[in-house]
Amino acid sequence: MKEHRREWEQEGWIAGRAGGAFCLGLAEADAGGFRIFFAALIRVHLAMMWRTSMSPTRRDVLKWGVGAGGMAAAATLGLPASAHAADYYFSWMARLPDNTYLPHLTIPGTHDSCCTDPSNGTKWAQTQNWGVTEQLQRGIRFLDIRLNGLQGARNELGVYHGSWYQEKRFQDVLEDCRRYLREYRSETVIMRVKNENEGGQALDPVEFRRRFNYYLDDLGYRSLVWTNPSWPHLGQVRGKVIVAADFENTWGILDWSGSKYFNTQDIWNTNNFAKIKAIVNHFDDAWRNQNADQMYVNFTSYSDNMWPQVTTKIILPDVIKYLKDRRNERTHLGIVPMDYPDFYREVVGLLVDKNFI
Repeated sequence: MKEHRREWEQEGWIAGRAGGAFCLGLAEADAGGFRIFFAALIRVHLAMMWRTSMSPTRRDVLKWGVGAGGMAAAATLGLPASAHAADYYFSWMARLPDNTYLPHLTIPGTHDSCCTDPSNGTKWAQTQNWGVTEQLQRGIRFLDIRLNGLQGARNELGVYHGSWYQEKRFQDVLEDCRRYLREYRSETVIMRVKNENEGGQALDPVEFRRRFNYYLDDLGYRSLVWTNPSWPHLGQVRGKVIVAADFENTWGILDWSGSKYFNTQDIWNTNNFAKIKAIVNHFDDAWRNQNADQMYVNFTSYSDNMWPQVTTKIILPDVIKYLKDRRNERTHLGIVPMDYPDFYREVVGLLVDKNFI
């Protein structure tokens, strides 16, 4: 028993007793300090465990957690609707029907998705702690990928924040997605692909398109991506990356700029009061236009001459309050890209759960 307790605690779980029963909780650190988030509450009498040699592992706990049972199982355990076992988010789209129209979803996302290391441009450039794979495991389904030419490589693209290289190539991002989607074939990932066009590795539109095609055709990623000129239904794109092209092209694929496919709020050079007002107004506009063919995109990131880790702690509590106040409201809000969603993990659950009300 003690050995299993040590194993759980090493992986971030807290073991203890409550009401004469054995309990497990998942420990999280947030801006308010250390709290216990009960992703699963397992009540197993110790006498029965010893008598039957039952020693649950962390994997058992995850399987016994909410998972596919959804909110009904959460209610049975006396948990809030957004409290799920860790693996609940690995394949949350599996519970949606194939005829689900993509713009009619609520999708957690990240802003500057690969900027995880402050040594690649200081803390001004860092926007995430989770890497791409962990973001997908945590329920993120929109990635914001910004590219310049890769220094010393004739055909390749690198991930950048402005002129700062993030030590990740475009093929690394695509491979992360391909591996994940091969394992969780029910899922899809929407990827904004932007020509960052900054610094010494900036590319003109023609060269950027040539290198992008190099990835699709020469490196074999064309079968992974959706490049059709319309929003699909979920069944058409399970296991695929949907490319939203934020670069000049004449291909007729989903175009990030303009208003045909996306309705975007991305006011970033502002203060927190103006930013939360913009976020709320965009959420409300999405609520008023539930049959729109556009995908609403509502960035929570902004600058105000502060590091992203600071602005995140200012803005996300207000976003969480908005979502909690409307927890039972049947509505879809589109894509919500964030900095540091790990600071307030419940925000991902609140967004995902909007798809199942």
